[in-house]
Amino acid sequence: MNRVLLSAALVALPLLPAHADEVTDTLQSAIEAYEAGDVQYALEEIAYAQQLVQAMKAEGLSAFLPPAPEGWSRTVDTDMNQGLAMMGGGTGAEATYEGDGQSFTLTLMADNPMVGAMAAMFGNPMLMATQGEMVRVGRQKFVDQDGDLTGLVDNRILVQVSGAAPGVMLPVLEAIDYKALAGFGR
Repeated sequence: MNRVLLSAALVALPLLPAHADEVTDTLQSAIEAYEAGDVQYALEEIAYAQQLVQAMKAEGLSAFLPPAPEGWSRTVDTDMNQGLAMMGGGTGAEATYEGDGQSFTLTLMADNPMVGAMAAMFGNPMLMATQGEMVRVGRQKFVDQDGDLTGLVDNRILVQVSGAAPGVMLPVLEAIDYKALAGFGR
């Protein structure tokens, strides 16, 4: 098992971007610890390298959070990924938008087991019709459940916005590049 993890880490080395020095340094440290017989430290280094790569991936997802509408502010939650570990993993990004005495939150979750389970529901138009009113943003479908809008991009990326009237939140949803979002992480 330990050799499998180390092998997976080694295979990933050439795929990492050049700016990932801390990642490659950590993986090299894992190799050195493994070669020295310190398997526990090698495992810790591999876990840390995985955490670093996951943080890089989360930054990439955060790029899909649209800027705040004029007169509004946007606050990005940089701690969201820590909570996803308890829900089976994946990558997340979240922002709160505030303005005109209102606020709402936009959440993006990718490659999370909970999101995967929702794919069957979103893929069934009859079932979706029972969940709430359908709202379209371009070609992307969202279900409106008492003002919370939820959509699924590429059957693996949840887009959810809540906290204000749909008409207030729609301009932010309209600013998302859904085609590019579908390619996230691939």
